[in-house]
Amino acid sequence: LKAQTAAILKRVKKFKSKLYLEFGGKICYDFHASRVLPGYDPNTKIFLLQQLKDKIEIIFCVSAKDIEQGKIRGDFNLSYESMTIKTINDLRRFSLQVNAVIINRFSGEKQALKLKKYLENQKIKAYLQAEIQGYPADIDKILSREGYGKNPYIKTEKSIVIVAGAGPGSGKMSTCLSQIFYDFKQNKKSGFAKFETFPIWNLPLEHPVNFAYEAATADIGDKNMIDPYHLKTYNKIVINYNRDIENFAIMKKIIEKVSGLTYKSPTDMGVSMTKEGIIDDNIVKEAAKQEIIRRYFRYKREFLLGLIEKDTIERVEKIMQKLNLKEEDRKVVPEARKAAAESKRKAIRKKDKIDFYCGAALQINGIIEQGKNSSLLHAESAAIINVIKKLSKIPEKIDLLPKQIIQNIARMKGNLKERTTSLSVEETLVALAIASTMNPATALCIKNLSKLDGTDMHTTHMPSQGDEEGIRELGINLTTDALMLNELYFRR
Repeated sequence: LKAQTAAILKRVKKFKSKLYLEFGGKICYDFHASRVLPGYDPNTKIFLLQQLKDKIEIIFCVSAKDIEQGKIRGDFNLSYESMTIKTINDLRRFSLQVNAVIINRFSGEKQALKLKKYLENQKIKAYLQAEIQGYPADIDKILSREGYGKNPYIKTEKSIVIVAGAGPGSGKMSTCLSQIFYDFKQNKKSGFAKFETFPIWNLPLEHPVNFAYEAATADIGDKNMIDPYHLKTYNKIVINYNRDIENFAIMKKIIEKVSGLTYKSPTDMGVSMTKEGIIDDNIVKEAAKQEIIRRYFRYKREFLLGLIEKDTIERVEKIMQKLNLKEEDRKVVPEARKAAAESKRKAIRKKDKIDFYCGAALQINGIIEQGKNSSLLHAESAAIINVIKKLSKIPEKIDLLPKQIIQNIARMKGNLKERTTSLSVEETLVALAIASTMNPATALCIKNLSKLDGTDMHTTHMPSQGDEEGIRELGINLTTDALMLNELYFRR
């Protein structure tokens, strides 16, 4: 954190007016980074901004196209529109204010107009920026009244303007350069830099951490490359990604024209000091490999739901082949599949009336507990109960949930004509809370639920909404084989 703060302040000193700093990735709750870099706090960027609080202002960008298409941020299962509002609220809780929201690539989208009106009603400045035809190739048009000249100018006072976004393609760089264009017209010398956690420019090209970045962005086709401009200028191998390298020659000319600043390579634009925080490379490598497998399962599921194309899965499969990874290297995967097979054998033996057989496995501190679906509990719920009993040293024969509570909830679900009456994770958590008032063992187990944050679970079948929401609340990293039950699933 100290190294990163120093790097940003050093870059600011190069400019008389201010520095527009493009923040790549997630500005807060960066769970990808915390999984790939064990020990990295998901809110490290927030802590950085708090250290610079007196020197910064924040502009937040979102694409009108992403809003209109209902694009979803997977970590919170929220649309980009909702994620924009959530991020503003999250930043406020950290005593950081968003100066303005820029809705980029606007061409009349109704949902974008609704978001703008909502933000303005909440006393948040919101602006529309149209897509510039010919961007970024037509430099003359970009640097004219028909280009950046049509964009609104956002007044800022501080020396560092953080430009963050809801996701890739939100128009962060374009917003930065548009602001610098206006500053230049006012004889103000402003500069531009990028702060991106990944790829880590001073790690090897085929380091698992950099492969994990490729896996995380496989849906938009990002690919890591050796920066040819940096190699030619400094005779030094550093890593960047295809979009920055492909657009550099054009972006370099735009930056030179609007600021007088000369960058010799896309990597020179960056100020990331992420590698400084890595103290055990082997631990980081293993964590990155696990993240790649996790992404693979996520994409398989999204493909089944029609959210992505098959080539996204194929990109991650190639990465896994390069690192000799297979599905079963995620230890909870084979255990969940075993649990499903055992669930079927048990149901047949007991003549239990179950239409399908699900298995789940949850790992904590090297211990893996299985869960099997039954007429009472979903497999995910069973796995969670088994783990908290193990953590609390409660004998297996002791029930945490009185059958009367489960039966009452099941009866209510039946009366509401729900398809299944067994308890999802969300319902199980509520039932545990009720049972804890009358069962000391349950009360003890509830205290250990917080220990599940950051643990790993795999389930064989497509999880229900109640399972997903409960698992997300607990902070469990879930993967699934996404086997379908005898029904169609809606994209949420």
